[in-house]
Amino acid sequence: MSAQATFDERRERFSTVIATFGECGPLAIGLVALGGLALGLLFWYGAVTRLHVGAGELAFLASLVLGLAVTAAAWYGYGHYFARRAGTDVVNALQWDAISWGLLATYPLGLVLPVWIGSPSRMAFVALALWSLAKMLIAARFVPTVRDVLVTFVVTRLPIIVIAELASVIIAQRPGQHIAASSNPLLAVWGRWDAVHYLDIARRGYYGTDMAFFPLYPLLIRIVGGLIGNYLVGGLIISNVAFLFGLLFFYKLVEHQYNRVVAHRAIFYVSIFPTAIFFSAVYTEALFFALTVASFYYIREHKWLAAGIFGALAALTRVEGILLFVPYVIEALTPTAAGSWRHPFAGRARSIRVVAGGGLILLGLVAYMTTLWVLNGDPLYFSHVQAHWNRHLAPPWVSLWHSIALMFTSHIPQTVAGQAIELAFTALMIAVTIAGFQRLRPSFSAYMALSVLVPLCTSSLMSMPRFALVLFPMFAILALWGQRPWVHTAIVAFSLPLLGLFTVLFANWYWVA
Repeated sequence: MSAQATFDERRERFSTVIATFGECGPLAIGLVALGGLALGLLFWYGAVTRLHVGAGELAFLASLVLGLAVTAAAWYGYGHYFARRAGTDVVNALQWDAISWGLLATYPLGLVLPVWIGSPSRMAFVALALWSLAKMLIAARFVPTVRDVLVTFVVTRLPIIVIAELASVIIAQRPGQHIAASSNPLLAVWGRWDAVHYLDIARRGYYGTDMAFFPLYPLLIRIVGGLIGNYLVGGLIISNVAFLFGLLFFYKLVEHQYNRVVAHRAIFYVSIFPTAIFFSAVYTEALFFALTVASFYYIREHKWLAAGIFGALAALTRVEGILLFVPYVIEALTPTAAGSWRHPFAGRARSIRVVAGGGLILLGLVAYMTTLWVLNGDPLYFSHVQAHWNRHLAPPWVSLWHSIALMFTSHIPQTVAGQAIELAFTALMIAVTIAGFQRLRPSFSAYMALSVLVPLCTSSLMSMPRFALVLFPMFAILALWGQRPWVHTAIVAFSLPLLGLFTVLFANWYWVA
């Protein structure tokens, strides 16, 4: 009897799915079918070229059927999810989403075009990029959050790109020999300074002082760059996509804590911060920002495993990712709506999730330390190699005194200006951290204080303006202060000119941060 009821339930569900597809109309179904056939062709081509199986007609037909089935299931599932998030009906959501699936049909061009125009792997990436872009634009049409973030991303990234490209062509580079990350000067501008290390690690693996740089970002460059045939372009894609998703998570985090107006100001301030050029360059800033904000978002939502996964990835991106463990513990022990700090641990399953999530954050750093121990017998080599850049563990006042002394004793104008900039940004970070204790939750304040303290304990203020870029609680505080018109005007008036200046300096091999 129960088996018959289950069968009837499944048949009714299947009928509902078919009826929903029918309501979407032939155009939507046709677009999804084209995308499904293209996906099936991709499955078949990958099986033949990578696995060296499936060259027969039966395998070809099976791949096409599999592509159609996967696409139809994904279309239907995402359509329901999008309908809930956008507040629209399922049929309307499916009709709009069909456009993105139809763009997958660009992949077969890679099988017929000359290789120098578009190889199969490159066209697969192009098709995926078009598919993702279409979904983002469709989401922006229905969801105000996505629309706010996308507009902020575009209107702040485009000027930075234009300024950097013009500066690299019009203004002479800093005297001396420099490594060209690409023979194309329009691309090479994004491969300055530390970017060279990440690209080298992606190409050949770790060697020498490169072990100071954590592995996740160069690993992603190797994967994406390998697919499209250019590691520099792969790094640019990773950075900019990560920054876009970082803004989305940051918007939701601040919105849940305060409101939409404050959230909008927060993502705008971080996008125009003077060192925001690094969000679009081949640097870890964008990826680290996205992962730390995502982890914090899930910490605040008490989704412990998701927070732990993102925290582990952040710790594999930069050593400061391990600091997420502190706000994780604070939020886990903070009294909840249930009125007891034990509430997060109520029940065995919940306790396991809380403990596992915290363990995952620690595991990210432990994994890299284990790798270093296997490679050269020193699990802390990433720290010890910092001596190459004149960094070592010291009390925080040592780095401050060192910069002040250099600023007043050096006779080189560039050195004096550089130390003044680093001191100014350090003072900003410290001042906002102190002022923010009254406006932020303890978890935010603790994370911000530790994020300022750690670089202060390296005996040098080098790169402090860039470290401030990923200090996202600072921008939440600035967004709160920005409710006053004069404060908002002051933030914008100082940020935009300095952003333009730092972009020009970075583009021409001058040290910024």
